[in-house]
Amino acid sequence: MLLLRRAASAAALLVTVLPVTIASPAHAAADAASACRPPASVPLDAEQSRLADARTTALIERGGLGDFVRRFPAALCTTRNPAETGRLLDAWGEALWQASVRRAQGQRPGGDLAPGDDRPLYWARLGMTAALARWQPEFTVDRAALRARFEDASRGLTGNAFRTAPGVRRIFISGFDPFGLDAEIRRANPSGSAALQLNGRRVTLADGSPAEIRAVVLPVRYADFDAGMVERAFTPHLTAGPAAADIITTVSQGYPGIFTLEDWAGRARSADPYPDNARALSGGTREHPVTAPGLGPGPEFIRTTLPTGAVTAAVQTPYPVLLNSDVTEIPAGGTAPVDRTDGPTPGSRAVAGGGGGYLSNEVAYRSNRLRAELAPHLPGGHLHTPVLTGLPADPQALTGPEFERNESAITAEVRAVLEHAAVRC
Repeated sequence: MLLLRRAASAAALLVTVLPVTIASPAHAAADAASACRPPASVPLDAEQSRLADARTTALIERGGLGDFVRRFPAALCTTRNPAETGRLLDAWGEALWQASVRRAQGQRPGGDLAPGDDRPLYWARLGMTAALARWQPEFTVDRAALRARFEDASRGLTGNAFRTAPGVRRIFISGFDPFGLDAEIRRANPSGSAALQLNGRRVTLADGSPAEIRAVVLPVRYADFDAGMVERAFTPHLTAGPAAADIITTVSQGYPGIFTLEDWAGRARSADPYPDNARALSGGTREHPVTAPGLGPGPEFIRTTLPTGAVTAAVQTPYPVLLNSDVTEIPAGGTAPVDRTDGPTPGSRAVAGGGGGYLSNEVAYRSNRLRAELAPHLPGGHLHTPVLTGLPADPQALTGPEFERNESAITAEVRAVLEHAAVRC
């Protein structure tokens, strides 16, 4: 019990100051020697292997999160059984999330990257999961289950409840990790940045009423979607109780120079040969779409219930906001995919929604399938942000004024969209 109380105290300090080992440094070193075998030389997964690029370490350090990665292995070695380890991973994951949110909102000093930069959280989390992979405890653990607990906690799925207040509308959104990192390892994701900057914010809606935003940041990995992460994230906010939301929307990076509200989400995966962050493929192509494993029953296409007209009429700067009604379908009785600009036809099979056949379309489909099942009266849909541009030409330069201005402008417009979309009808 003393160890667990120390873990809880350490977690509280992590949010506001720096990660600390659960015991004093000398005691932690002794614990590590007795509770852990030498770290294993295990192969890292495809996503973790990118940590070999020195720029990823620089992003962690320049984001002020380096001590999380450095001190995490010693903290693991203070645990004596799987239950303690699970609770420690919950505490450190939530602390990493809260520290990143506070940093994004200018409440936590550290590093010289712009506060809203989402990349330090992404790379710090990967560094910590790599340490978890190498950890060699003296007891048997379910490493995959422990990583799942840490992933959920460090993405805002736990310990991130709405503050209860009468008359305050509750908005729940999701963003995504950076992706496409084999082509450009410096990439960020403006949807993840917006999630961090807006999480816990009180905002004033277009009608003058108050609202609170809560957010999660999801991985760009098919396996996590197959394992139900989207459902774990959204179900508490679609069922009656203090966690219930009044509106949901998923957010991802979309097209150059514009925001799009996606009119339709499709049931299929069809993005191959484009891989996810783990270099995995979905198994679905435009000619042969597939349904994701574990996806509950639902229609081929789900239409947004967000007030798209009100949003597009009110929010148009600095980026235009458009309604996108494009879909790709295999018409009833047909065998070949057909692109349509006016939504699906009756009896067709989904190939792609307005967001394509990748995970941005799938998060929209999964969350809104749940919404239709659990809270059909709620507004819900998907918002695509513009592509975040402005990285310097020098591949060693991690940030620049144009990149930071664009990131801030996109988040500000996401907020404006939500302030119009969440007005009570």
